[in-house]
Amino acid sequence: MPRWLVLLLLPAGLTAQQSIHLPATGIRTGAFQDPRIDESSGVALSSFMPRVLYTLNDSGNDASLFAIDSSGQSLGTWRIPGLLNQDWEALSRGPCPVGSCLYIGDVGDNLERRSTVVLYRLREPASLARFQGASDSTPLDLDSLTFRYLDGPHDVEALWIDQDGRPNLITKGRNGPITMFRLPADGFGSNQILTAIPVQELPLRPDHGLGRWVTDAALAPDGRRVAIRTYAEVYVFPLFPTGRLGPPVACHAAGYGPQGEGIVWLDQTRLLLTSERPSGTPPAPIYVVTCDG
Repeated sequence: MPRWLVLLLLPAGLTAQQSIHLPATGIRTGAFQDPRIDESSGVALSSFMPRVLYTLNDSGNDASLFAIDSSGQSLGTWRIPGLLNQDWEALSRGPCPVGSCLYIGDVGDNLERRSTVVLYRLREPASLARFQGASDSTPLDLDSLTFRYLDGPHDVEALWIDQDGRPNLITKGRNGPITMFRLPADGFGSNQILTAIPVQELPLRPDHGLGRWVTDAALAPDGRRVAIRTYAEVYVFPLFPTGRLGPPVACHAAGYGPQGEGIVWLDQTRLLLTSERPSGTPPAPIYVVTCDG
């Protein structure tokens, strides 16, 4: 059944848990070949270089971005000067004043005690020069946005940037409902601490036992859908002109990695999934899946 027909047939108010879950179909394209990439917590697709992706590790690791391809082949590492990786849990690409930027979310907070968290924004590299240690004259154009949530600390691992450059963050669901927050696009570079405003509670009932904690999100290339990943599922939401998300199509995605963390659209139909690697296990696999019924 086509995705649009599933959405049309959902009764008003139907939650994601009550909808028909479709099987995600996918293939294993490889695994991370760089042994340092063992906690891939986010992934973004280059807008300049075909088949080049970026990923990062989370807390306790260097402040570095890794360039890879969909097979997991390492294309280089960029140690970003002046940054600290307190708990990098999200990576996204989106528009910014210099064209296209990478957004790094230092927003992880397992204990939900951080009074403020940070987004970093830097010009997207047009080549792999910085990743391969060569001289690159492209400006770094690094700025940041420090913020808090309106209702207190949240553990967050999902970040997507809308077509107006506004950061959207989705709580993991560790405590309380899964909620989407939004920040202004012009907040970067400010010396003030901003407040992320709640946009909506999402129709996902958090349940760690079922693997239903949110670990990443990504805006589709057409700007009309948002994919949200949990450990065991992928939800594809329509994005309305109001900036709110409509009722999703839910796809089973268990088995696509030992601890599913990252998601990015490769094109209008295919999603690439990355995973963390539990200690003592082989390199984490990479999958390309579709969630279209």
